[in-house]
Amino acid sequence: MKKLLEHINLPKDLRQLKSSDLPHLAKELREFIINIVATKEGHLGASLGVVELTIALHYVFNTPEDLLIWDVGHQAYGHKILTGRKNIFDTNRQLNGISGFPKRSESTYDTFGVGHSSTSISATLGMAIASQLKGEDIHHIAVIGDASIASGMAFEGLNHAGVTDANLLVILNDNAIGIDPSVGALKQYLTNVKKGTQKQDNVFEALNFDYSGPIDGHDLPLLISELERLKTIRGPKFLHVITTKGKGLKQAEKDQVKYHAPGKFDASTGELIAKSGSSQPPKYQDVFGETIVELALENEKIIGITPAMPTGSSLKYMMGKIPDRAFDVGIAEQHAVTLAAGMASQGLIPFCNIYSTFLQRAYDQLIHDVALQNLPVIFCLDRAGLVGEDGATHHGVFDLAYLNCVPNLVIFAPRDAIALRNIMYTVQLGIDFPIAIRYPRGRGHLLNWEKPFKIIKIGRGVTLKKGKQVAVLSVGTMAKTVEDAIADLDVSHYDMQFIKPLDEDLLHKIFREHKTILTIEDGTVVGGFGSSILAFANKNNYKQPIEVLGIPDKFIEHGSVSQLHQLLQLDSKSIKKKVEDLLFVLKNS
Repeated sequence: MKKLLEHINLPKDLRQLKSSDLPHLAKELREFIINIVATKEGHLGASLGVVELTIALHYVFNTPEDLLIWDVGHQAYGHKILTGRKNIFDTNRQLNGISGFPKRSESTYDTFGVGHSSTSISATLGMAIASQLKGEDIHHIAVIGDASIASGMAFEGLNHAGVTDANLLVILNDNAIGIDPSVGALKQYLTNVKKGTQKQDNVFEALNFDYSGPIDGHDLPLLISELERLKTIRGPKFLHVITTKGKGLKQAEKDQVKYHAPGKFDASTGELIAKSGSSQPPKYQDVFGETIVELALENEKIIGITPAMPTGSSLKYMMGKIPDRAFDVGIAEQHAVTLAAGMASQGLIPFCNIYSTFLQRAYDQLIHDVALQNLPVIFCLDRAGLVGEDGATHHGVFDLAYLNCVPNLVIFAPRDAIALRNIMYTVQLGIDFPIAIRYPRGRGHLLNWEKPFKIIKIGRGVTLKKGKQVAVLSVGTMAKTVEDAIADLDVSHYDMQFIKPLDEDLLHKIFREHKTILTIEDGTVVGGFGSSILAFANKNNYKQPIEVLGIPDKFIEHGSVSQLHQLLQLDSKSIKKKVEDLLFVLKNS
């Protein structure tokens, strides 16, 4: 049979095909995704699972006039390929390439930017109400997964939509897995629906949706027929579609967690390509995961909590060994934080592990339920700083700023794996305040990191190198970059460790002994660590120049972490040049 995909550049081309040609197009589209992601990396399983659904939606609906929103966006690769980006899809998630998620500025077919989950129903309802008010007769479709629909925000959207007559279609892509397997009572409900054993009223019908399904999400004729029928029905509608994550690649179907974003693999066999090299330092997530198990085995009060990221956070280690004290609460960051607060109020020691970018979703709970009550919740913020190819929606660069203004909250950034272990050990001994411990994605630099525990003094910084004239103040793992940058320069280097409270005794000493101060952080320069140093200097009437390096006041797009550090002049070469420039100015002043 002739190649079909090479002639499809936009959905209008797709609609010229006979419906009988579409299963073959689905096969080609699946192969195209596999071949690109095998070498370029990215989110594989979710997009493979919705190939037929993607084709059917663009075939039946008049996109982009009809508005289609993909929840999260992990499942949108096929959508991107069919909407004008096929020939540049190999730049997906690469520096200066297309985004790994739908993005409004990238295409008119990307009607709403999505990187965090569970936003699609609210956004689509907002669009549908806007269309009503403007007198437009168009369709509005939200595609949401079974893990995402369990989030509170999704239910808020459903609850509102059910009392409107908005022309809204919610499609549940039910594959029983998000990044990790879905959890909770709703998962069991959906399982019972699929098995035909659900005896209670249909929850979606109870919310005033016209419910249909469940149907096979890989049966293109059935999908097209049902979507055509739903086009004729007004008001809020709900289509329950059953799919297989990783469909079409045997290994991806078999190991859906690993093949969510598998890295490089052999496109023909699906086998993962092992990264060469000798033993490597551990990922920070694994340092957390192994350390909390080590501590929890000795301290029965320790609890582990994560919102739908047991693999990504490595809380899975504790879930495997101490399952009654480790909780995956699903995509429910607000619940995770207040759950931890409730536990802390009763004397338990909750380690609430949330990606930095996702804690943004629970900011009120952090302030109102934890900090205001001064409850000793231990936040472990994974993926702090720049995370790389996932881009602006996932960079954890705002945490220092949005946490810095919260009373009672202590903020600590370990410079290496040993410091992460030691602060975890320290706080589980007993604290009377909440603390946020933030650390980056990826590996550290220490092979020999499992040292005996040592207590870290709260609010104390560390002198790493004594020099003259210029003092470099860093927080977190930027310390290693600074260390490399100033190895042959006669300047001082301090790891302040605590962004809040600042070590004011050490700062007074630093300001008295140096002519210029340089602060470095992998967070925003607005409101972060550097801002606190500027405020300290102003309060204490120190007059020497202070340079602040960090993330500028703009959203940073995707690319590898090393590429982004170079662009932002946060790499060791750029930092060395900055310090040399400061020394030159001092020498010639």
